Amino acid sequence: MSAAAPSPAPRARPRKFAAGVAGTKPTLMKSPLALLAFAVPLTAVLGSATVASADDTIKHPGDHLTYSVEVEPHVLAGWDGIYDEGGLGLGGRFSIPIVQNGFVPSINNSVAISFGLDLVWYGGCYQYEDPGHCGAQYAQIPVAMQWNFWVAQRFSVFGEPGLVIYHGFLGGCDDMHANCVTPTVTGALPALWIGGRYHLSESTALTLRIGFPAISFGVSFFP
Repeated sequence: MSAAAPSPAPRARPRKFAAGVAGTKPTLMKSPLALLAFAVPLTAVLGSATVASADDTIKHPGDHLTYSVEVEPHVLAGWDGIYDEGGLGLGGRFSIPIVQNGFVPSINNSVAISFGLDLVWYGGCYQYEDPGHCGAQYAQIPVAMQWNFWVAQRFSVFGEPGLVIYHGFLGGCDDMHANCVTPTVTGALPALWIGGRYHLSESTALTLRIGFPAISFGVSFFP
């Protein structure tokens, strides 16, 4: 009796950048250190809301920092659910004011165009049953309208509807999987962020941003 033919090696099954694959649900990174790293700045920035409640800056249109550009280097935490694990990265944003007195003339608000570049390294794997064989690196270009609300002398918040353009470098093919084909994924997705700044001075602030596709914490400079 002849021996049974060996089963063919499984082919790659790339997932899209968006966490829209059936059976997946975005959850924050499971690492306690990652959660701690973002809980500390979150507490510091949002804790300043107590000070904001006693400040009427929001009632004075135009009473805010005047600057030509906001430069914001930051660190990032990518959401789980895109791959088997979350991601960590580095990046930066540039925000250029276009309207000093924003859409609501009775309060202190302004509008800027925000864009940047982020590099995120994801753990886990998009193919095979063993997640240790591959990972992914993404270059992300966020573009957004930044609507700022200057709620206190040292505290401002913002919302950022926009989109993110991404290009993925998906690794992990090895000699154990002869039929593996590693794809490169490029595309664009709608994105939304909310965030806040704690202004250390007229030229420096701590900035926290929460949204999709990542959370960021950095330092903003207003030259």
